[in-house]
Amino acid sequence: MQHHFVLENSRSGLAVALLFAALAASAQVPQTTKSNPQPRPREPPAQTPAARPVDTVVLTPVASSMLLRLSRQEAIADALANNPALVAARAQVEEARAGVVMAGAWADPSLLADAIQTNPLRPGTSQGSDQGVGVTVPFPGRTRLRRDVATSALRAAEFNVTQLQQQIASQAAQAYDAILVALRHRDDLQQARSLAADFVDKTNARFLAGTAARVDVIKAKTDLASADNDLIANERAIATARASLNRLLGRMGGAPIETTDALEVPGTIAEVDTLEHLAESSRPEIQSLAAQLEGARQATRLASQYWAPDFNLTLTRNNTDGAPSTYTSGVTIGVPVFFWQHRRGEVAQARHREEELTANIADIRAQVSLDVQTAYAQASTAIRQAIFIRDQLLPEAREVYRVANVSYGLGGSSALDLLDAKRTLLDAESQYVDALGAANDAVAALQLAIGAPLPPTAPGEKR
Repeated sequence: MQHHFVLENSRSGLAVALLFAALAASAQVPQTTKSNPQPRPREPPAQTPAARPVDTVVLTPVASSMLLRLSRQEAIADALANNPALVAARAQVEEARAGVVMAGAWADPSLLADAIQTNPLRPGTSQGSDQGVGVTVPFPGRTRLRRDVATSALRAAEFNVTQLQQQIASQAAQAYDAILVALRHRDDLQQARSLAADFVDKTNARFLAGTAARVDVIKAKTDLASADNDLIANERAIATARASLNRLLGRMGGAPIETTDALEVPGTIAEVDTLEHLAESSRPEIQSLAAQLEGARQATRLASQYWAPDFNLTLTRNNTDGAPSTYTSGVTIGVPVFFWQHRRGEVAQARHREEELTANIADIRAQVSLDVQTAYAQASTAIRQAIFIRDQLLPEAREVYRVANVSYGLGGSSALDLLDAKRTLLDAESQYVDALGAANDAVAALQLAIGAPLPPTAPGEKR
């Protein structure tokens, strides 16, 4: 805050001193402006009868930001319970269930009323009136066929839910394994950074002793910086994997989540012929198409009954002034005179629908066989690769690095030899982690291909 003032020459030095003291005191008072508002003490809220209790909890998406610790099976169970896509699919099942009730329902009765008047504008000139009721009675067996068609649609909707559940379970398992892979890579990268720091220390010691060149020190520091950069990039992979799993669990993408299972080599899998036979009876796509085909057959029978009409029954009470009441009953039926329209229309459509579904079933069975064969080959190969890296490649790479590290510390090998051995070890560890993730993902894909959990295998059975 700026102060502008003018001092007269006649004022004494004491007055000037007092003026400056007053200005200094005013400068100590906090000033509030729009650009720099100062917080004011918060007053306690007034207690009113309509105030919400303190312990009331409002459910918002922020509530899903709590830490969630779960295993792979728990993640699958939570995804099946909370995924929004499954909620929509279950609603479609209830819609189809309501369709069954609608298909078996009878038409509401109709009420008839009229008046006989000499002058339509004068209600008092009425000479009589008629009251009646009408009902529509469907042809015997038609209601049952309609209900059967709607029931097949309900079964197809239920199989669609089963298929979606299997897909979400597979996606949840793969997303869980993606977190495990990213965390395992982080452990390997932290080990790589530790090895790089040890390499820097040894290179500095050799440089001070005169047995290493300055360029070796630069290479060691560059290798350490590269390890730090890889750790930074790994943070993005972990965050992406957690966001993917949270999305399947119906939680916010940045919600914290912690895994409790470890990344291991999957167990043995059964023979491909056994899995293929299991898929024939388990895949919900085949069962859904079979249910639709049964409904199409019932729809063909229903369309073929175009010649069998519904009956419209009416009963009317006739009142005429000066005459006794009489009753009139009537029956109305439709006559399919233009029968060729029905044959070329709804009957032909229903029969072609049967042909379409039959061809689709044959095609989906061939596709299921291909899915099982492909998924089995991928799972079998991925498991064998993971075992080979674990038992053959990784021990050799660790031994090569151990020898190179000891030799470098004794001054026997060069920095390039140690860097090459270290790179070989890190590549082997990275390949092993990727192979573990690929093997677990392949097993999840195989379960999705057969539409059921993998059957148990006998000890010693081939992978």
